[in-house]
Amino acid sequence: MKILVINGPNINLIGIREPEIYGNKNYKDLCNLLQNKANEIGVQIEIFQSNHEGSIIDKIQEAYGVFDGIIINPAAFTHTSVAIADALTAVNIPYAEVHISDVFSREDFRKISYIRDKAVKTVFGKGFNGYTECLEYLVGELKC
Repeated sequence: MKILVINGPNINLIGIREPEIYGNKNYKDLCNLLQNKANEIGVQIEIFQSNHEGSIIDKIQEAYGVFDGIIINPAAFTHTSVAIADALTAVNIPYAEVHISDVFSREDFRKISYIRDKAVKTVFGKGFNGYTECLEYLVGELKC
């Protein structure tokens, strides 16, 4: 089983960016946590991060026929990108939406998600653990 993990803009700056919201651990720590969890549960993952909407869309399209599931933190694109939502719908790969912070306790615009309605799971406000929760959930759903 292969899972693609996509991170949107500024996720590469966690640990630097607003540590009071996102914590002190950095992007490498997140990647290591995910890889360790994937190894533990016996799945392959690929982790991708981009600050560019088109690159994220290209990666989603490239996932068709290659990956069994997607975990996506579109970051700011969550609230703005119909194009990313359309790409996820087009490839018809089950996906989970994840956010490090509790988007519902922040600014009103962060409560809007263009991808949430078709996600098989949404996790927010659990820090890095939200990613591993999504990974475990997707693997469990895909094995059924």
